[in-house]
Amino acid sequence: MIPLVRFKLAAYTRSHRLLQPVIALCAMLAIFYSSPGPALESYSDSAALLIIVFAWAAKSLLDTEPPTQRLISMTAAGNPRREVVSGLAAAFTVNLGLATVAVVAPLLIRFGALPPPGDLARGVGLHLLGVCVGTALGALASAPILTSPATSLVVLFGGYVAMLLLSLTPIGGFLVPIMPWMRATNSGKLDEVLPQIAAATLLWSAAGVLAYLRLRRTRP
Repeated sequence: MIPLVRFKLAAYTRSHRLLQPVIALCAMLAIFYSSPGPALESYSDSAALLIIVFAWAAKSLLDTEPPTQRLISMTAAGNPRREVVSGLAAAFTVNLGLATVAVVAPLLIRFGALPPPGDLARGVGLHLLGVCVGTALGALASAPILTSPATSLVVLFGGYVAMLLLSLTPIGGFLVPIMPWMRATNSGKLDEVLPQIAAATLLWSAAGVLAYLRLRRTRP
């Protein structure tokens, strides 16, 4: 399966689709760090708001191959599920790279001093949660699931907005708690709610990935 992941990453890079989320990432980082602020709060906001960039990157990678090429990849893999899983693995790999940039860039160009190890670890953890959510959302909005580009974009951006709005409701902590983790960070209570936030985020991310795998059974 690793050669298939490499093939998908190479095809994605050659298509220049990667430039779109990279440009969006750079623009958003420039906005996040245009004014000084505590490192952990900055990382928290970054992880939450970059979910849409991660989703965009995952969707664009999964959109790269046309249906005919995906069928060829399924045949070459010997098992259709391998092709599907390799696409998710490639999307997750790309998003890990984007998240690494989001974490490392401020250390080099913005923060006056290295944040405490604990804050840095929390920032990394929140970005990993963002990667999980973004990859799942991008997969569900990708061309193998939604063939209409317009519908795909509505699901991508509408899904992200819906997550933000639902996270403001009383049940937000049990869904994808984007706003709760931002609020908890700003109030200094992140450690108290982090286990619940991580569990809810990973649960719904896994549900999104499972839904994608199930839908791909009937879609090349």
